[in-house]
Amino acid sequence: MILDVSHKTLYRYSASVVHSQHLIHMSPRLTPGQTVRHHSLLIEPAPAARITGEDAFGNPIVTIEIEVPHKELVLHARSTVETSKATSVDFATTTAWDKFDHVPTAEMLRNDLDALQYRCVSRLTTPSLEIADYAAQSFTPGRPVLEGALELTQRIYDDFTFDATATDISTPITEVFKARRGVCQDFAHLSLACLRAMRIPSRYMSGYILTFPPPGQTKLQGTDASHAWISVWSPETGFVGFDPTNGIVAADEHVVIAHGRDYDDVSPISGVLIGGGEHTVSVGVDVTPVP
Repeated sequence: MILDVSHKTLYRYSASVVHSQHLIHMSPRLTPGQTVRHHSLLIEPAPAARITGEDAFGNPIVTIEIEVPHKELVLHARSTVETSKATSVDFATTTAWDKFDHVPTAEMLRNDLDALQYRCVSRLTTPSLEIADYAAQSFTPGRPVLEGALELTQRIYDDFTFDATATDISTPITEVFKARRGVCQDFAHLSLACLRAMRIPSRYMSGYILTFPPPGQTKLQGTDASHAWISVWSPETGFVGFDPTNGIVAADEHVVIAHGRDYDDVSPISGVLIGGGEHTVSVGVDVTPVP
């Protein structure tokens, strides 16, 4: 599948920003199931310095420095990516989750050092005892890890309500768990907290989602905005994506921008600035299939 993605972000400041530096994650990532055909990033005002590279997780990044006073900052990323469906996997044949601390799975983990860091909790994915108990319902002793991950994904979809007004960027997962409401970012962080309570390697995935509902059915939630989901590791498959907001295994309608331990690692734009006062931000995302 070939997809065109347009992601435009506009910051408006109540006072002039005199000087700013930013780290940007808006460039699609090359993955086994995704090829980047084209990418451009327009920035206004034009930065005095602009450097492309990779972060510690291998995600493409752009760092910029803007030296001219400004009251608006525009970033417009346009990309064309080609995605493919993952090879079918029998989740019931994956290694049991509770074998990960034992040989030979421990040896496999050491051979995939990237997976090790995703077993540990992060600032935004620290589970409470209640969250750990909730996770344990899907991970009974000896259960295949991806089979349990799929059940957890579907339980969160069934038990929680998508509500764009219920949370903001600062809402902790304990409050999300209590209210049973939130957005894709909340459900991704909650899933990760559950999995890391079980010490299962799992990553935060940032990107976009295309929806094309059949006649008479509703669209998948999370469209027309940045989207978040997770991926879970097994020694047989490597990382496999799961989307708790929609209760599905991630497929070729998911466009990957970056992965990390949580949102803090892969936020679309972060930085420091001098001046600016109060600010507002508006974001517009369009994902369009190419015939």
